[in-house]
Amino acid sequence: MSERAAPFYCPYCGDEDLRPNETGNGAWECGACNRAFQLKFLGLLSRGVQRADSGGDHI
Repeated sequence: MSERAAPFYCPYCGDEDLRPNETGNGAWECGACNRAFQLKFLGLLSRGVQRADSGGDHI
């Protein structure tokens, strides 16, 4: 994947008026609530993905 994913809404107010912030990668600013925030990928979980319906008998 060559491009980073962009957030769809502000995590504080829920508005969609977002633009990249000049501080760096993953930094965004919200025009509605005037907040700046940063998104960061931490890594994959060691336990992997578990489905809610797994472990039961299939009928």
